[in-house]
Amino acid sequence: MRLPPALLEEWMRQYYFDVDLDIGSSGVDDYSMADLRRLIGFETREFDDLVFRDSQTMGGDGLRDALARRFTGGDVEKVMATHGSSEANFLLMLALLSPGDEVVVLDPCYPQLFTIAQSIGCTLRRWPLRWENAFAPDLDDARALIGPRTRMIIVNFPHNPTGATMTAGQQAELIELAARHGAYLVWDGAFTELVYDAPPLPEPVLAYERAISMGTFSKAYGLPGLRVGWALAHPAVFAPMMRVRDYVTLHLSPMVERLAERVVRNADALIQPRLALARHNRAIVGRWVEENAELVEWALPAGGVTGFPRFPLVPDVEAFCHELARKERVLLVPGSAFGHAQHVRLGFGRDTAELEEALARTARLLAETAEPALA
Repeated sequence: MRLPPALLEEWMRQYYFDVDLDIGSSGVDDYSMADLRRLIGFETREFDDLVFRDSQTMGGDGLRDALARRFTGGDVEKVMATHGSSEANFLLMLALLSPGDEVVVLDPCYPQLFTIAQSIGCTLRRWPLRWENAFAPDLDDARALIGPRTRMIIVNFPHNPTGATMTAGQQAELIELAARHGAYLVWDGAFTELVYDAPPLPEPVLAYERAISMGTFSKAYGLPGLRVGWALAHPAVFAPMMRVRDYVTLHLSPMVERLAERVVRNADALIQPRLALARHNRAIVGRWVEENAELVEWALPAGGVTGFPRFPLVPDVEAFCHELARKERVLLVPGSAFGHAQHVRLGFGRDTAELEEALARTARLLAETAEPALA
């Protein structure tokens, strides 16, 4: 198993801490400890009786119970707490996939969702999300790809990086398609609770025994630094995942679990303000695209806090993003990190004033870069 370069993470590592304005990230504004005291009433003295012993492989009882009450109807046996959804993804791929397995993945897609499968030696079959369809998933494409040889189907809706999603009816059809062929359905739900025009989609694990959902504090919760995530699945799926975990992280910190439990039990207090801000910011980006229509095109995101606009008059978008970071001190992720070189991932989940300033700087550099093409 040889892991390829993580292009998205390499880009973020290069610029995330060295710019003034961030419109490339895929999360909301980060909360502080003072925010948690104000919003959920958490006090640091609640750590005073904590003993720093090992936690449990599946996660501490309190955190698992909180996650179960929120996502699985109270069924704790379907919950595993992880170091972000990235660990959940890594564990399940190593546990469930073998060289030669056929795996259906979205295109474009958050890279980690398929590069681990690829490094194991799986055969990838790409389900395209097409620009001309505003990136909306086409189930006819899925039916053409999914068959008796399909071991796993990997999706993330609402989608990173495009913000596209599917209807509950389409989700049910996809679950039925996976069940017909006995394929695992991996559902990355990082943006599940960040939707604008429809209710959040149901948890697939409640409808299908070979479904695995993943969630994280890094997106809607504004707590990426806690490194807390989860996997939701039937117990039979967790058994091989635990065997992999025995060789890597073992368990979470009991201190992190105590804070995370309080967060999950009061999740709406954290999510709703950030969702309202994201809704407001999405409209701002939409107006910015309209005002710069010759330079920028996009499809309105239905969920999450990222869009995947394209710059049709920029000959080298990756070079543009380098220049934007170095000259204008604005972070924007080139679409090459997702295999689509003419696009960028644009995040709008953070402070409105900073978003507006970053967009103004981006438009300025776009006009400079595109001038020869406009002449």
